[in-house]
Amino acid sequence: MTVVNLLDFDLDGLAAYCEGLGEKRFRAVQLFRWIHQRGARDFEQMTDLAKSLRAKLASQAEVRPLPVLSEHRSSDGTVKWLFDVGAGNAVESVFIPEGDRGTLCVSSQAGCAVGCRFCSTGHQGFSRNLSTGEILAQLWFAEHTLRGEPAHAGADRVITNVVMMGMGEPLQNYSALVPALRVMLDDHGYGLSRRRVTVSTSGVVPMMDRLREDVPVALAVSLHAPLDALRDELVPLNRKYPLHELLGACQRYLEAAPRDFITFEYCMLDGVNDTEAHARALLKLVGAAGPVGRVPCKFNLIPFNPFPASGLLRSSDERVQAFAAVLIEGGLVTTVRKTRGDDIDAACGQLAGEVQDRTRVHERLTRAPVRVVRISSDTPASLGQD
Repeated sequence: MTVVNLLDFDLDGLAAYCEGLGEKRFRAVQLFRWIHQRGARDFEQMTDLAKSLRAKLASQAEVRPLPVLSEHRSSDGTVKWLFDVGAGNAVESVFIPEGDRGTLCVSSQAGCAVGCRFCSTGHQGFSRNLSTGEILAQLWFAEHTLRGEPAHAGADRVITNVVMMGMGEPLQNYSALVPALRVMLDDHGYGLSRRRVTVSTSGVVPMMDRLREDVPVALAVSLHAPLDALRDELVPLNRKYPLHELLGACQRYLEAAPRDFITFEYCMLDGVNDTEAHARALLKLVGAAGPVGRVPCKFNLIPFNPFPASGLLRSSDERVQAFAAVLIEGGLVTTVRKTRGDDIDAACGQLAGEVQDRTRVHERLTRAPVRVVRISSDTPASLGQD
């Protein structure tokens, strides 16, 4: 008999499973609370469930955690876990404490097929999508492990925010992502607000539209360039969904989004995308004269974390501040991401895990260096678009 992993179900899915066992929906709610709110694995602990149900569950179901391969703790309080997902593959999750907020960065794939030039995960290639249970197991483990530590003793909740910004492109694993998001948001599960759950995407336009309809949480878009020609080099997915299509999807997403802006992530690469001319091109791109008109947004500038295979360097602090100043003077809310956990390789773009590459990504990413696109104030955003 196949043993069912109960972490694979959102509440509706668990109710359907329990119905198959001859149980009412309220039993599924009780079971759901035991698993996600209390972190229980042992069905005998679930004392408000009928003994007959506990016996059925013990014979054919389980709450299946991911084996922990390693744990690293940074001097700034950041914690990184490496989880075994089988067949020689591993994924990473990172907990970032800050003031009254605790953010968990969650992986959605073993590796990533997008192949962004500045991302160490992308350079590892792609193995497979994670299941809903494997996505949720990262949150389940982190929340209930941290809650048991002295620093969080008595806390009802340690993780207040979840960002789908770990390994992988979440929207390329849509069928597993959506039930996981629903569990995060469910009041019987983790009870997070839609504003506090963020999906990051490199721009999978059709799935952005579906997410808007199915479970519109906060959205972060990995932009990294103001021109198609340059973004084609840095984010290969742009060749399929160029900037005007991506920005159109952002406009549509805002109709249902829990926030009234889109967050654009922008990795600062020395001499590649970090000049004041690039900043002015960004102002034009998202402004009223842009390809889809004004896009309400904020920019999050990310200091690049260099790794040898990338062939790229981090922009200087002075260059980052000058870039930010142009955006701010142009009326855009702009922040510079504080680097966290870089002493344990847990900072943005550093997650790599161990991936059995099925995409020959090393060959594709080392074919040629990034081509620097020189721009002027009148360069159109579609420069280089085929």
